[in-house]
Amino acid sequence: MPNQERIIALFNQAGGVAKSTLTQNLGYHLAVKKHRVLLIDMDPQASLTKFMGLIPKELEETVADAIIDQLPLPIQTNIHGVDLAPANRLLSGAEMQLVNAPLRDFRLKNAVEPLGTDYDFILIDCPPSLGLLSYISLVAATHVLVPIETHLKAFEGTDELLQTLKVVRQANPQLQIAGFVPTRYAKTNSADVRALGAIQEQLSAWGKIYPPIPRATAFVDASEERAPLAVYSANHPAVPLLEQIAQGLESL
Repeated sequence: MPNQERIIALFNQAGGVAKSTLTQNLGYHLAVKKHRVLLIDMDPQASLTKFMGLIPKELEETVADAIIDQLPLPIQTNIHGVDLAPANRLLSGAEMQLVNAPLRDFRLKNAVEPLGTDYDFILIDCPPSLGLLSYISLVAATHVLVPIETHLKAFEGTDELLQTLKVVRQANPQLQIAGFVPTRYAKTNSADVRALGAIQEQLSAWGKIYPPIPRATAFVDASEERAPLAVYSANHPAVPLLEQIAQGLESL
């Protein structure tokens, strides 16, 4: 899709698979490659918003205003080279209000469309659920990138995830799978190694399997410092892996 924005939803119904961490870091690496990047926080927990250095409860405007009141998407500019449409817990109430809203499926898509060609990449951090906020994020997206923990229990939930994507394609037939990112991987853990093998064997037919992102306390430390990993610890071994994923997204 050269010369067109790529809207990539990072989605998995499971929590704790590093969706927000990946959204922040991939956005940063794409910006380093001179792309114009917008991150959208669609999770009421607002982890991405916090990682980017904002205080959710102090925000006067959030993505909830755009999808409920159909106001322009509020954008905080140039945080580590990327822009952010932030969230806070008001988004939980917004999800309930959306249930009976007209054209609810397209509320986020309609909020993003006026941006036109302002951005090369829009990354959407979805909540850890199969609910309405995830659904409207996937309807707005051109691609979905799936972080998946290298744990057999997490892997077993992918059937439900893939079924959800089939449902979404009824409203968004162009939605493509950008790939799967194994996360929280410990190569010294035999269970993680087995889970990674299962992911590579069974999901490669659906999309690209990226190299696994290691389990590392540096990610937590970086988020506490409100910085991408490459800014916090430039020589960390996970940084080249994140750069590789960003390069893969460029080729979509």
